Order: sequence, then C-alpha cells, then structure tokens
Amino acid sequence: MTIPWNELFSETANELKPSPTRELFKLANGTDIISLAGGLPCDECFPVAEIAAACQRVLEKYPSAALQYANTQGEAIFLKMLSEQMKPLGVIVPPSQIQVVNGSAQGLEMLCRLLIDPGDRIAVEDPTYSGALMAFRPYRPRFITIPTDEDGIRVDVLEEKLKAGEDIRFLYLISCFQNPMGTTLSPPRRKALLELAARYGLIIVEDDPYGELVYEGDRPKPLAALDIEMHGELKHVFYVSTFSKTIAPGLRVAWIASPKEAINKLILAKQSTDLHSSPFTQYLVYETCQNDFLTGQIKRIRQINRVRRDAMLEALDEFMPESANWTKPNGGMFVWVTLLESMDDYDILKRAIEKRVTFVPGSSYYAYGNVHNALRLSFTQPTPEQIVEAVRRLGTAIKEATPARHF
Repeated sequence: MTIPWNELFSETANELKPSPTRELFKLANGTDIISLAGGLPCDECFPVAEIAAACQRVLEKYPSAALQYANTQGEAIFLKMLSEQMKPLGVIVPPSQIQVVNGSAQGLEMLCRLLIDPGDRIAVEDPTYSGALMAFRPYRPRFITIPTDEDGIRVDVLEEKLKAGEDIRFLYLISCFQNPMGTTLSPPRRKALLELAARYGLIIVEDDPYGELVYEGDRPKPLAALDIEMHGELKHVFYVSTFSKTIAPGLRVAWIASPKEAINKLILAKQSTDLHSSPFTQYLVYETCQNDFLTGQIKRIRQINRVRRDAMLEALDEFMPESANWTKPNGGMFVWVTLLESMDDYDILKRAIEKRVTFVPGSSYYAYGNVHNALRLSFTQPTPEQIVEAVRRLGTAIKEATPARHF
C-alpha cells in the first residue's frame, strides 16, 4: 500500500519552505560560479590556530564538563562571559537572564514558541531577513509589514498601526546593518521606537548579528541598551546575538538576553528542543575569547570586509545601469540593489547564473513576496577581484534582461 505522505504532513510541516539562500549556496558550492548570495564570513577570517589551541585547553581543563550532558541554560562560566561582554554595549543583564542557543536561528524559533499562537499579528520590516520569516511561518502568524528606508524601519508607520488598534504580539527587526538592506536604525528612530514600546506595551525581538561589523564610526548602541536606560532593566526587548560573524558560524553558538519575567519559559523551550547546547563549544568559545582575543579578531574582520565592501560599491558604480540604485552600508555584509519596477529578480537570476554569478532575489525578503525588482548582494566571501568580476557579469545580465509584468 502506498503511504499518502502529502495527506499525513501536519499544517506546520506544510508551512516549511526551502531557504533561497541555502539553495543558492548548494548551487555555487564547488563550482566556478562566483557567489554574491550567501551571507558567509570570509574563510580567511576564521581563527583556525586559536581555535585549535583552545580545543586542546578545553580537553585539558574541562574534560568531563565539556563532554557530559550539561545545564539547559548554558555553562556558568560562559554565561558570565556573555554578561561581561555585553556590558560595554550598555546591555547590562545578569547571567541568570541569558540563554545559550544553537545559532540565532534556534533562538528565533524558540521565541516563536513563546510568543506566537496561530493568527497572531507580528510586525516585521519590509523587507526583512528571510531566515526569520522561515522561523515564523510554521507558527502561522499574520505578518504586519512596516516599510523601511535608509534610516531603518518607519517607526511612524508602526505607530499608525498601533494607534489604529492593531494588536501586534511583537516586532522583529535587525537593528544594525540590516539583512538584506545593510541599513541601520537611526538614533532618533531608536529612541522613538522604545518610547512607542513603552506606550503600547510592545515586545521587540532585536536580532543583532552584524553590530560589531562596523567600518566607519562607532558601533551602534543596541535597542536593548536603550530599553535598560529607560527602565533600569530589560523590559520590552529580547536581545539575540551570535559568534557566527565574529568567530565562526560552524560553531553554532549564540545567545538571547531576556527580560527576567520570560527567562524561565525560554529555558523550558530550550529544554524541550534539544536539552542544551553543546558544552564543548561553549567552553571552546570561552577559551578562544581569553586575553582580549575578540578585540583583535573583530578589528581584522572589519579591515578585510571594508576592502571588499569598497570593491563592491566601486564596481556597482562602474557596471550597473543608470536606472539602478543601491544602499551604501556602513557595516555588515550586504548591499541592496533596487532596479526598475518592471524588472524581475528571478529572470535576472537565471541570466546571471548563465554568466556564472549568483545573488539572492529580493522577493525572498518580503513577507508576502510582492516586490520583484530588488537584489541582495553579499560582499564578505569573494575576494575583491572576484567581486569586481561578479558585478561586471551581473551588470551585463541586468542590461540584457527583458522587463516583465506581474499579473
């Protein structure tokens, strides 16, 4: 008897969709295609020697603790390190309000379990991180999309929604060097957003994976820090961050700083997911970060990424059609290119792949997939020379593309 799998899958399973970034990553992996798609840190930024030495120290100093089942919330020595690490940012929380997670993606999924019932309204930037949309969709929320511009999310539009009585369970946003646009929420809008949260009791999930990747000026202050300044403690903000962009994504080490009222539920969500994150990798990151290692590591990453960002911006100036516009990010990993409204991102992608270059179609980052004339380009993985060649090929593909209509 044939098993009717399509009838057996749950509604939650049927909400699961492939990540366009991951699919393009598979396409480019091991080929001669130059990928501007995946948001991958540069391979030469990985501190291989330091991690190797730290592995040896972990096995010498903490063999049983590193290899045994562990505390759900995280290893005490690691939670203390995270608490100290956030203090200079103004995110002053005790270790008891921190939950270690397997990458920010798991953190977002756990917050969905805490905060979303089917049909709940959640606000997102338009466009926003496609991985967050993937995490949210199985919980069947209704997306309230808030437009963005060069200063980040339009707080005035969000306020109009709240004034009109829109019951928003939480707002998700990337506050610094946003994925996909590369834009950063301006200081006046940060202040206005926290005031709005206080007025309406709005919860904010602040995703901050790119904040340390600033190339000019100071690192932006997290919304969580402003929340603490305003209330003396985390009240409205769940702060999510990671070592994926500063040490290595393969370690899958990230964390959530939580309001104290929610941390116990967060721990239970983690416990029911996978019991705990790997204690070995927690001790590994702890040992790697000793002796102020992270300061020098971040400085090195910034230097390498700045050169690649500049190469991309210069190549865009040279090879893009005059009708194109793009962001000029002060940090992060991405440039957002906007084309004529008549252009189709997947048509351009098909042509680009024929020319051995990839990017992520912009429609992937809209909750309702209703915008088709934008492209996300990542500049951190290819060399400067590869970036220039990739943008040249992409420019040719765009100029050859036939405008398309959407019915």
